[in-house]
Formats: sequence, structure tokens, C-alpha cells
Amino acid sequence: MKKLKIVVASSGASGVNLGIKAVKLLPKEIEKHFIMTKNSQIVLDKEMGAILHDNDDISASISSGSFGVDAMIIAPCSMNTLAKIACGIADNLVTRCASVMIKEQKKLILAPREMPFSAIALENMHKLATLGVIIAPPVMAYYSEQQSLDEMENFIIGKWFDLLGIENDLYKRWE
Repeated sequence: MKKLKIVVASSGASGVNLGIKAVKLLPKEIEKHFIMTKNSQIVLDKEMGAILHDNDDISASISSGSFGVDAMIIAPCSMNTLAKIACGIADNLVTRCASVMIKEQKKLILAPREMPFSAIALENMHKLATLGVIIAPPVMAYYSEQQSLDEMENFIIGKWFDLLGIENDLYKRWE
């Protein structure tokens, strides 16, 4: 059976812990790759168990469709990165990998972190959603009765894993 390959990227310093935690919570049997922009590297936890790629290395293995990445999560996804992806700009490894996900029709999850969303951001999200990109901002839900920030993060990451078909028990399900 082919080993799943997942790329997680963080393109903004605010909320970078969600991207790092997502990498940590991915099952061991999944091949994990991680990209951080320079702003995100400030808060990097060096012990996350993933292959770290330099965002300036546009020739990294994961930037090629033939490498066979199965899915990608950008968490958090800055409005700058979202706009570049929406316009087809692939000027760094994060945006290049996202472009490959779209062209290869693989799952791409963007977790935009700003609020409120401007009309421009919403237009970019709409454009990407029509291309099959999943727009999944880190939004709380109360039915799973989280009691801490850690449990809320697990809920959000669990929902992203659900979208990728990755089994998890990170949150209490609706009954």
C-alpha cells in the first residue's frame, strides 16, 4: 500500500502553532513534510518529526507533481499567500506546492486566519473554492464541549484531518 505524503505549511506567524500541531498529530505512517515562511520560523519547534523545507527552495522534491504529494494544508494561511495562490503566483515553495496541488487535482486545505475577511479575501476564497480548494479557517464549534485551548486546537485539526480522510479521535463527535 502506498504511503500517504502530506505537506503542511505555515505562512504567517499568528497561529503557527496550529500548523506545527497538525504535523505532530498526523499518524506516524504518513510521510510528513513541513514548510515555514520566514515569519513562521520564529516560533518553530525543532522536534516536530517532519522533513523541514526551506521556503526559498522552489526546486525541493515536494514542488514537483511527480513526487506524489497526496494533500496539503496551509495553516495558518496569510491573506498574502491566499491571494498569490488565487492568482497563480508560485514564487516560493508554499505557493508552488499549492499550485501543484491544484494542477494535480489533489486536496488543498487553506486555513485563513484573519478576521474579518475583506471583500478581496472573500473573492479570492470563492475563486479557489470553485477550483476545488477547501477553505477551512480555524473556526470554533461548541458541540464537542472543549474545555481548553488545546482541546479547541484538537477539534480544528481533527476537522482538517476528516477532510483528508485521516482517521482521528481528536474531538468529541456529534451524537
